[in-house]
Amino acid sequence: MGHDHDHSSDSTARRLVAALAIVAVFLVVEVVGAALSGSLTLLADAGHMASDLIGLVIALVASGVAARPATDRSTFGYRRAEVIGALLNGLLLAAVAITVAVQGVARLVGDGDHEVHGVPMLAVAAAGLLANIAALLVLQGGRRSTINLRAAYLEVLGDLVGSVAAILAAAVILLTGFVPADAIASLLVAALLVPRAFTLLRDVMSVLSESAPSGTDVAAIREHILGAEGVVDVHDVHVWAITHGSPVFTAHVVVAPEVFGGGHADRLLDELSDCLAGHFDVAHSTFQLEPAGHAEHEEHRHA
Repeated sequence: MGHDHDHSSDSTARRLVAALAIVAVFLVVEVVGAALSGSLTLLADAGHMASDLIGLVIALVASGVAARPATDRSTFGYRRAEVIGALLNGLLLAAVAITVAVQGVARLVGDGDHEVHGVPMLAVAAAGLLANIAALLVLQGGRRSTINLRAAYLEVLGDLVGSVAAILAAAVILLTGFVPADAIASLLVAALLVPRAFTLLRDVMSVLSESAPSGTDVAAIREHILGAEGVVDVHDVHVWAITHGSPVFTAHVVVAPEVFGGGHADRLLDELSDCLAGHFDVAHSTFQLEPAGHAEHEEHRHA
């Protein structure tokens, strides 16, 4: 099993490195192309691609960090690095979206003298489309094997829209001479960036504020615990996430006196842990079993 796991990790890393190399090389090409053609759409797509690059780096780091053992200093390991990376990614996306939107509107309401060269714009946009397709082909084989590869695949897939928008805008400019098509296409790309930036930042804030993960029904968890034989009450219930997809649960469980004898406590702990893992997908759970009246001695009690 260890050999298979190592082989899978190596395969994931190779796919991510290959896709990262494709995106990094073409990011430079697209920035240069935007400068040469004067296309705001290419610049917006370059910002989108920069976000893809960060996303791929996050996925690559996460694939290695997840295997590192916890230490006395970092008792939950190092998976929060993924959250910090996602925060940077979300801020970058928001900054790119705002900058492109402001410049796009300025070009549309300006004097219209800004020149956009359709031929280099079309060439770079078409090459960008091919680069995205190549990255998708690299990632496609393993996108169902890990959540990191799936996230990377979806990020690159989203960037295809920017390339298509740039191609259409360049075609319109070449065929009709309608230069504002570039600004309009850039606003479309900026609009596509906003939901992604919002989702990333919302998820990051949810993790950093230690809110219950989305979709976790704390009331239902309480009901399941209270339904276990020997459980009298439950309090100090806390659910949070180390990173996206890694929920953690703790609770104080008040039990009947007979639970502490005859091995009943062990069976109850197994039952509660299996319940959390099976019904609520919480693999890391901690329960403090205590007799009735113990909560009155606790200095802090949280509902």
